[in-house]
Amino acid sequence: MYLALKTLHTLFAFLTLSGFLLRGYWLLRNSPLLRHKIARIAPHVIDTLFLASGIALIVAINLSVMQSPWLLAKLVGLVVYIGLGMVAMRFGRTLQARMLAFVGAVATFAYIVGVAFSKSPASWLSYLA
Repeated sequence: MYLALKTLHTLFAFLTLSGFLLRGYWLLRNSPLLRHKIARIAPHVIDTLFLASGIALIVAINLSVMQSPWLLAKLVGLVVYIGLGMVAMRFGRTLQARMLAFVGAVATFAYIVGVAFSKSPASWLSYLA
């Protein structure tokens, strides 16, 4: 069960990031594809499945968020990623602000992946020690 949940969670992480990068490209190009119905709905479905699979993993391995600093770091990172993503895709007033938020969101996603691999809030930096 654990391996299936972890595989699904990893798949949804890949789909989430891939979709976000594609929508960022469309944003930069001012593509009408960004306003297509599927491009507006699919990210919410994928992100919901991504979050649900993460919660299922937490429950399956009986982790306590408050007693696992790395897991708390992932959740804080997720909130930051969502906020920056909202600015990048919807609320940024200028293209420059949207692109800055986009880069910040991608960097935050990379931080979250590093935390997942290292099981440390130091993310990728923990491999340097």
